[in-house]
Amino acid sequence: MDELSLDRTVAVVGSGTMGRGIAQVALTAGHPVLLYDAAPGTAERAARAIGERLDRLVEKGRMSAEQRAGAGARLVAAGQLSELAPAGLVVEAIVEDLAVKQRLFADLEGVVADDCLLATNTSSLPVTAVAAPLRLPGRFVGLHFFNPAPVLPLVEVVSGAATDRAAADRAHATARAWGKTPVRCTDSPGFIVNRVARPFYAEAFRVYEERGADPATIDAVLRESGGFAMGPFELTDLIGQDVNEAVTTSVWTAFGFDPRFTPSLAQRQLVQSGRIGRKSGHGWYAYGEGAERPIPHTAAPAKAPESVVLHGDLGPAVELVPMLEEAGIEVVRGQDHGARGPEQADQEQGGPEQGGPEQGGPEGGQEQGGQEQGGHGSGVPGSPGRLELPGGAVLRLTTGLPATTAEGPPVVLFDLALDYRTAGRIALAASDTAPPSAVEEAAGLFQALGKQVSLIDDIPGMIVARTVAMLVDFANDAVARGVASPEDVDTAMRLGVNYPLGPLEWGRRLTAARVVDLLDALGALHPGGRYAPCVRLRRRAAVERSRRHE
Repeated sequence: MDELSLDRTVAVVGSGTMGRGIAQVALTAGHPVLLYDAAPGTAERAARAIGERLDRLVEKGRMSAEQRAGAGARLVAAGQLSELAPAGLVVEAIVEDLAVKQRLFADLEGVVADDCLLATNTSSLPVTAVAAPLRLPGRFVGLHFFNPAPVLPLVEVVSGAATDRAAADRAHATARAWGKTPVRCTDSPGFIVNRVARPFYAEAFRVYEERGADPATIDAVLRESGGFAMGPFELTDLIGQDVNEAVTTSVWTAFGFDPRFTPSLAQRQLVQSGRIGRKSGHGWYAYGEGAERPIPHTAAPAKAPESVVLHGDLGPAVELVPMLEEAGIEVVRGQDHGARGPEQADQEQGGPEQGGPEQGGPEGGQEQGGQEQGGHGSGVPGSPGRLELPGGAVLRLTTGLPATTAEGPPVVLFDLALDYRTAGRIALAASDTAPPSAVEEAAGLFQALGKQVSLIDDIPGMIVARTVAMLVDFANDAVARGVASPEDVDTAMRLGVNYPLGPLEWGRRLTAARVVDLLDALGALHPGGRYAPCVRLRRRAAVERSRRHE
């Protein structure tokens, strides 16, 4: 279906931050815009504020004076709801209260024409419930913009249980015509972004609660090794701990208190204490004049080993081998180092999609480690790839279990990285039996590659690996339950929360089998269902393993 034509009026109800932003988007796209707010005088002030924003765009050369004049002429502050009668689309951005929204749209139905599209910008309430009292619920959709709406490209187009396909199509086409990137999703708690993103915060808070590392170190590892734009502690301080915790609690409640969505007790205490982030001057970190910048733990410089022995295959960390050789560290191939075929190497580097259940195969990859191949056993043929350090300790990528549970020589685990070449920091966790010399050798090795090293406690799954594994699982679960297509899930997570990769793409790079093994290891140590892989992910892992044995 075609988008809303530019001669049709767009009405925005609610003139707060989101309402102003949505009005500006529609205005600069070329529509006449009516801005309404129930509080007297508020819409007029909001219209002036939008005009000031447009003036700044002119000053920056991003809008001509002529375009600014035209936009200003098309923006009108409405004094009464009845003035919205000409609208072809009404977008609501008022308080997140179901009863209030229902009353508003019931009143709007008595004002606008039957062909007017009605939309809510809610981020937490069910679209189906908001539309329930309407005479024509088929024309009702969710249009969830992200703040700031004029800047961020993502719009979630949410279809409620009664939404007509034609209405969703028109909303999707209109958002695209406005220069946005729309994604379709069904009316499920959290939609796409607020559902799939929960582990990014939850796993970091869990690591902190387990005293695995301090907030500054966890943030630094996720930024500099995981490739995320911000760490979860600094990001929730920016969002507001009260806002982030409320969304988490809302999703958790909507899912019947599913343990996968359990809120953080540590965050709850922050909110209870009034330390809700930048807006209060203190959250996980302190803000304001004189506040000290948090410093992540960084290991002291250590001497790199002259050589290491490579056993097996390093899987997602395979790029470390040429990096070590380029740094002048000799890599001796051990007896159990198997040759890698081109197909396997391609999959380890995030090669072409091999197809999933939708295309007849897994999301890519050959399983190269984990429980099926020997778990944490050291020196066992088929066990996960590892580097033997000169002192006899073993350096290995985390597979989910703590280093201390490994049999044999002492183990030092290193965390997953988005790209080991570009990563600026690597987290290490040593077994309780590892001597200081083993830790120094491991730290020196990564420092020789130009990385800063953060030493953390021996926690299951480390930091990046467990976070990414959970994001991959949540994304697969959302697809399996029909929330959105795989493409729209990855697009939403890249554009909505600026992830370096869509979680489904990340899962293809790692392989489903490796992710399942890591989650199973975490689940064995933390029973209760929090880390139980979804059925779709398990099926993909099973297909990968069956293909490996063909």
